[in-house]
Amino acid sequence: MDFDEFTGTVQHRLQLPGTGESVRATRAVLTTLGRRIPEGNAADLAASLPMEVRWYPTGAVDEHGERFDWQEYVARVAEIEGVDPPKAAYHAQVIVDLVAELVPPSDLQQLRDQLPPGEDDENWQKLFTIVDAGGWTERGESDAETVVDESDG
Repeated sequence: MDFDEFTGTVQHRLQLPGTGESVRATRAVLTTLGRRIPEGNAADLAASLPMEVRWYPTGAVDEHGERFDWQEYVARVAEIEGVDPPKAAYHAQVIVDLVAELVPPSDLQQLRDQLPPGEDDENWQKLFTIVDAGGWTERGESDAETVVDESDG
């Protein structure tokens, strides 16, 4: 998948009006994720992504391995993207599901291992809601949205 296909898929799945919005969402989600995980893990995750997208979790990040929980992650994505937190959480879930389609299962598991499950608002497993529900392409748009809406919060 190249950059145009990636951003087009993000635009379609998130029903965004243009490429600029899909790039902004992708950058917000992956740059913030890159700040949370170790540099080596970010590089592994990015290796299978389109060249332009690889930059977000790796080169665009000054410090890797910051410690923050799911709610802080969503707040940071929301601020960067310029959307409200529930929309930012949904965007993160959809984009991570797309990333999961492109990376080897071992790299996705490595990402999961860096984001510990916790109680309530600290539960990073919310990031993988669509992935765990079978993925976007297998479930269809309305089913995926229903699953995500139930987990926001």
